[in-house]
Amino acid sequence: MRLRELAEGARRRLEAAGIPRAEAALDAELLARDALGWDRATWLVRRDEDERAADALTIGARGIGAFRAAYDALVARRVRREPMAYIRGTQEFYGREFLVGPGVLIPRPETELIVDEAKAAAMGRRTPRIADIGTGSGCLAVTLALELPSAQVVATDISGEALTIARGNAAAHEVGGRITFVETSYLTGIAGAFDVIVSNPPYVRETDAPSLAPEVRDHEPREALYGGEDGLRDIRAIAQAATTALKPGGVLVMEIGMGQAEAVAGVLTATGLGAELTLRHDLQGIPRVAVAQRP
Repeated sequence: MRLRELAEGARRRLEAAGIPRAEAALDAELLARDALGWDRATWLVRRDEDERAADALTIGARGIGAFRAAYDALVARRVRREPMAYIRGTQEFYGREFLVGPGVLIPRPETELIVDEAKAAAMGRRTPRIADIGTGSGCLAVTLALELPSAQVVATDISGEALTIARGNAAAHEVGGRITFVETSYLTGIAGAFDVIVSNPPYVRETDAPSLAPEVRDHEPREALYGGEDGLRDIRAIAQAATTALKPGGVLVMEIGMGQAEAVAGVLTATGLGAELTLRHDLQGIPRVAVAQRP
């Protein structure tokens, strides 16, 4: 069977599993390329070849049927609605590739707004000290270390598994020497004040779980998703921590959920951080990032 035909069959399987047609087609192609070790240009040139040729010519010449077995295994994982990022092991964030796995939240495009706002907040500070609360994959900590070469970054998480992945990403991007990873809750036990604190905290309400896509609800870590009954548990704790951990004039940059802007403004006002509050909207016009300055 031709490779193109195998990919079309995989697309139909993915559609039957509830994945939209365009997404299913892209996923089927990406998984085929991963199984083959090909880039897209090679796929476009060679997708009309017979699968037996692929068995003979792919890296390692793994034997007859090796490609189909590998491909079927990948497709089966996607049929179970496992996220593509976990299947492939990487996710792009801010133009760079990051290692990810089931122990960390998958980086989202809207979280890149945190980087933009943190960079603006750090402007004019010679050696900014930055904290990343709940670092997960380390995408924020590593990106800020790369974007702000003079910065020193402290990244915390309660998950040892997440910190292992984050350290791997820091090493891969050669900024491990400027990021201190600490297994702790929020900023507990960390001394000193920060110029900027960033966080993408858990903010989904527990009652909203049934409405989430299966990729999120059934595969991403619960501790990185859910922020209690009202979704504000961790937002409150981070705001409270920021009142003492930020230097005067320091800035908290925090992602928030859809419909939470008013409630978050109330939380920040109650902790004394609401006077200089601004909200950054995502591409859908949703208030997505809260930026608050300590007086």
